[in-house]
Amino acid sequence: MQSQPQAKYLKDYQAPSHTVTNLELTVELDPTDTKVVSKALYSAAQSVSELCLDGVELNLISVKVNGQLFKDFVQTETSLTLKNLPNEFTLEIENTISPSTNTSLEGLYLSEGAYCTQCEAEGFRKITYFLDRPDVLTDYLVTIIADKDIPYLLSNGNKIEEGNWPDGRRFTKWQDPHKKPSYLFALVAGDFDVLRDTFVTRSGREVALEIFVDKGNLDKTPHAMASLKNAMKWDEERFDLEYDLDIYMIVAVDFFNMGAMENKGLNVFNSACVLANQQTATDRDYHTIESIVGHEYFHNWTGNRVTCRDWFQLSLKEGLTVFRDQEFSSDLGSRALNRIDAVMAMKTHQFAEDSGPMAHPIRPEKVIEMNNFYTVTVYNKGAEVIRMMHTLLGEANFQKGMKLYFERHDGQAVTCDDFVAAMGDASGKCLEQFKLWYRQFGTPTVQVETSYNVEQQTFTLKLNQIHAENDPVSEPLHIPFAIELLDTAGNTIPLISNGKDFDAVIELKEISAEFTFENILSKPTPVLLENFSAPCVVSYDYESEELIHILRHASSDFTRWEAAQRAFTMEIQHAVNTLSGSNPVSISDTLIKALKSIIAEENTDKALISELIKLPNFDTVSAEFSPVPVTELVDIYKQFELQIATQLQSELTAVYKSCLESGEISASAVAARSLKATALYYLALLENDEVTDWLLANSQQDNMTLKLAALKAVKNADHEVSEQLISQFDAQWRHDPLVMDKWFALQATTDNDSAIDLIKSLYDHPCFDKSNPNRVRALVGQFARSNPAQFHRIDGKGYELLADLLIELNAINPQNASRMVTPFMSWKRYDPTRQQLIKSQLERIASVDNLSDDLYEKVDKALNV
Repeated sequence: MQSQPQAKYLKDYQAPSHTVTNLELTVELDPTDTKVVSKALYSAAQSVSELCLDGVELNLISVKVNGQLFKDFVQTETSLTLKNLPNEFTLEIENTISPSTNTSLEGLYLSEGAYCTQCEAEGFRKITYFLDRPDVLTDYLVTIIADKDIPYLLSNGNKIEEGNWPDGRRFTKWQDPHKKPSYLFALVAGDFDVLRDTFVTRSGREVALEIFVDKGNLDKTPHAMASLKNAMKWDEERFDLEYDLDIYMIVAVDFFNMGAMENKGLNVFNSACVLANQQTATDRDYHTIESIVGHEYFHNWTGNRVTCRDWFQLSLKEGLTVFRDQEFSSDLGSRALNRIDAVMAMKTHQFAEDSGPMAHPIRPEKVIEMNNFYTVTVYNKGAEVIRMMHTLLGEANFQKGMKLYFERHDGQAVTCDDFVAAMGDASGKCLEQFKLWYRQFGTPTVQVETSYNVEQQTFTLKLNQIHAENDPVSEPLHIPFAIELLDTAGNTIPLISNGKDFDAVIELKEISAEFTFENILSKPTPVLLENFSAPCVVSYDYESEELIHILRHASSDFTRWEAAQRAFTMEIQHAVNTLSGSNPVSISDTLIKALKSIIAEENTDKALISELIKLPNFDTVSAEFSPVPVTELVDIYKQFELQIATQLQSELTAVYKSCLESGEISASAVAARSLKATALYYLALLENDEVTDWLLANSQQDNMTLKLAALKAVKNADHEVSEQLISQFDAQWRHDPLVMDKWFALQATTDNDSAIDLIKSLYDHPCFDKSNPNRVRALVGQFARSNPAQFHRIDGKGYELLADLLIELNAINPQNASRMVTPFMSWKRYDPTRQQLIKSQLERIASVDNLSDDLYEKVDKALNV
């Protein structure tokens, strides 16, 4: 393996050597020879005579200090160090870059003819030499010069001038009135279709809203615009925060490593997170767009106006903003369904990360490549930590804390401790112990024991905290542990302790603690960690009858779903333990009866019913096993799905026929389509001419949700019409890359011996492009994530397929390669044969010449865990 890159440590943080005032950027665009001139006033924070600037892949032309050519510098591949400088000076640097050859999609690059930027976390150094760190904030004045055939030249802030350049080219000049770090800089130039609208803030200011998309996609922008206006209104009403510029712009590009980027006033989005209409996008796409548009808008305050002091504090902005976008979606839609989404992400992805070689706190202690810490831990677990604070403080005190946070830190780069301090000071609640959540990693377990005293009519909960083996924090965490007690009739029992009303949220602050509740007339059924009130695992030996009782009677829809997931998981665990030869396994009659009862519920949200009757995903269940019995689980899933289809055939048929939907995006129509799709998924497993007619009819729908539901159902069932419908979809949608991503993802789930060869053949499909992250994630990412039978083939060909691609991506787009390696990170969870097969692929990647820091860090940690 190559020499180890240097890690950076949180403990080594030092303030920047210089401050920067009034950065002026002039960018003359050219595909291979873009000229960048930066000019700014630098002031030494202390008496230092050297200035080390970050710069990567730059062609340096000249350096001027106070207007004079300057030669006293040392240039390396990653830096420019100027020596013997005065305490205050004007620095002007001219360099060139080549956007057309920049396949990393960081810095300034071309996306299908349009210039765009991505500077978070450390992309600005690919544009010009600068102190590329989040704690260097300055004003930006940006001049963009380009040929006249490029009509839109965009940057951050407000446009203050535009016109013709002396040589006949065009220019625009943008001024951002708010100081910002370099990672929030953005530049976009190209020819687009534009959707325009306005939003009037509560103070009466009119803000221009513009969404720029590739030509021909204008009809796919209204939902994103509506989501933006909803987000602006919601942030005013819920968080008392108003937008602060004259214009807000979104640009959608097809080549983008992330979902979107919150650059001040000019958000650059992956086109998949903007474009939607009923013919091309599913209901899930609509929800995702609403969430991401909201997320990036909410960053205007939680990330832009107040930003991170250093990248170790990333969760300061991301965890908080994920919490805010979750609340936005919950307030506008179903709180239960949005909570289900959030918890599924935690249990499927974050728990796995917490137990693997890349386990890290939400505030990491060290890092080699910052891009590797844009993780579900920093984002999603970070959001759960914010949610715990909200639970402990309540809405009113939480909002007081937010207000104090902005009063103290507007325009600053701060730390997670600053945020917690504002919350504690505003509410009067001590959060010192709570701050341990920012240092711990691994998923804590709360072990629960219960006892019921018939004579005294008391019920006692004993809670024990158990930390993960690798957790650096050994002290007890401050855990909000919400509970509900159900009586035999399914009613919620009022909680009384020591003669007083007791809040439903226990504040567990010790390693072990007991809580006794009075006036309990009969043994209750406990609902533990209700609403997933903390990112923990609960260890409690539920009886299946208790889970069914919770499923039927819990007051929270989310709790009902979690009980269903637990019940299914118990059934699968039992099936694995009893699986023998060709003997079939089956779901218990009790659970089947409960599922029939759920489908018959007339007053329950159809979308919730759809979630309640689905098996837990493979990753969630596999986390319960060591080693993971891949082959057995795949077999059991197939048997259980067929059993549900067979034993609930009449109920599923009835619900399919009764789910009338209008093709609209109303909540009721979306819910009806969700349940209809789930019913069709199961029914496709049965040989039934009527169902075949439904599948064919749905495949011809103008509504993409229904069309894709039919294709997913036939693909999963290996139905006789599967190839016909797959081919028809390909022929119909080859002109639309985003829709074809759905087709690639379907092909990736092929579960037979031809799967590997099929995927390799699709590399030559006209719509596939390995340099496009969306295409790669749709095909190979989906294969590794959602096709356990073929990815974990015992001949190792699935692992070889992924490793081959990662080695190619290392040279094209290291950031995308690093994100794609995740399925290999948990290799020690599998049987010895599969362990060795994955390890050999990791070693092959490690031996690659010029392995990027992105891949090196993850592969090295995986091999040395």
